[in-house]
Amino acid sequence: MTPGTLVLHRNTRNLARDSNSRYVWIAKNDVWEIPFRETGLVICDVWDRHWCRGAAEREADMVETMDRVAVGLRQKGVLIIHAPSDTMDFYADSPARKRALEVPSIEPPAELHHEDPPLPVDASDGGCDSDDNEGSKNERVWTRQHALIRIDEDRDVISDDGRQIYSIMANAGVSHLIIIGVHTNMCILDRSFAIKQMVRWGVDITLCRDLTDSMYNPALPPYVDHDRGTQLIIEYIEKFWCPTIPALDLL
Repeated sequence: MTPGTLVLHRNTRNLARDSNSRYVWIAKNDVWEIPFRETGLVICDVWDRHWCRGAAEREADMVETMDRVAVGLRQKGVLIIHAPSDTMDFYADSPARKRALEVPSIEPPAELHHEDPPLPVDASDGGCDSDDNEGSKNERVWTRQHALIRIDEDRDVISDDGRQIYSIMANAGVSHLIIIGVHTNMCILDRSFAIKQMVRWGVDITLCRDLTDSMYNPALPPYVDHDRGTQLIIEYIEKFWCPTIPALDLL
């Protein structure tokens, strides 16, 4: 390990021919070292509340580890970007929010063409798997980031805008991004600061696969349990979008 670097054990999946000349997806793992000072951690939509009970409970199981990751990486010089979408008004007086707003704007590069295959799970019902949530509205109930994830007002930034986060990264000399948070098949992929957009801007982005969760109801295709549904989405990301890493790489 080179001093001052973060060692990532990255998983991807590539198409290759098997012994019968059929195309199959082959998992590949490589070791990648990135400098702490050139790395950012974005915490995506880890809100204080969620309309789906199961989603809220699974998030609650991860937040302490997410905070440990953020604290440890911050101490090593990684830029911590808090991105709790739709809650910027709550942070209007936060120095970390004001720091994000003060960063000079930098225009992102022209977007790269990237295929966008369909997801392997059907979340057309909103993806809630909690029986007691029947009839609950898929609506915005969150007001802020989960309180157990601490914000360092002197060093962190708060933003839910992709172009602003790109400018923050560019001004800070950050070219590698690690993303944690929820939900894997929705915000983690589709927010303006998340995987798809960063890939299209040519940013090196990696998903921590242990610190994420999906919105998927096993009553819909492909009719597997929730954990398997999440794993299918992670494999989809490894195939078509970006590498994933284990949480141990960040602790």
